[in-house]
Amino acid sequence: MPTVLLIEDDPAVREGLCLGLSRHGHRVEPAEDGERGLRLLAASPPEIVLLDLMLPGIDGFEVCRRIRASGSVPIIMLTARGDDIDVVGGLEAGADDYVVKPAQSRVLDARIRAVLRRIGARGGQEQNTYGDLHIDRAALVVTKSGKPVGLTPTEMKLLLELSRVPGRVHTRQQLLELVWEHDFLGDSRIVDACVQRLRAKVEDVPADPVYIRTARGFGYRFGPL
Repeated sequence: MPTVLLIEDDPAVREGLCLGLSRHGHRVEPAEDGERGLRLLAASPPEIVLLDLMLPGIDGFEVCRRIRASGSVPIIMLTARGDDIDVVGGLEAGADDYVVKPAQSRVLDARIRAVLRRIGARGGQEQNTYGDLHIDRAALVVTKSGKPVGLTPTEMKLLLELSRVPGRVHTRQQLLELVWEHDFLGDSRIVDACVQRLRAKVEDVPADPVYIRTARGFGYRFGPL
């Protein structure tokens, strides 16, 4: 039974999500604000975090940054709006996915299970080296110049999918389906934000990428060729 840390300040929403997610087989640890959420995270790390952005005290953006700075636990952010400023800010802070409130428990359950599948996914029993970047697909370990690169499960899955066939162009919609398992015409901001975070970790000069390249007007491809 996966443990979900739910950081949500609205008592009614918190209680409803706890009940709904429990019915879907999740063990939910609720927190009413960012401070308590971070304490629970440190005391007993969950499999995944559901994080409301609009929190009293430490807001959700700062909580997200602190969680991401301390580890790679997956984060799904809950936002009351689909506005760019909220979505992009949360994704850039390190969130793996987002759901606009009011969120139905079955939708969150599907998103949670999709993220957790990324953690257990294996990309094939092979190792690949591209320049100073080494990808061990069996162990899910990436090193750059011999040093480990700390990737979140979503960043790892994105790198595995892009590098599976170097040079192949993936559209943003294809990546949404392959990595995030979104089967609808999704939001490309999720992909773009994750690409930016991945580039910051594997590229020498993220603004002039060698590995995660943009195919203008289409999407992304993996180099070098």
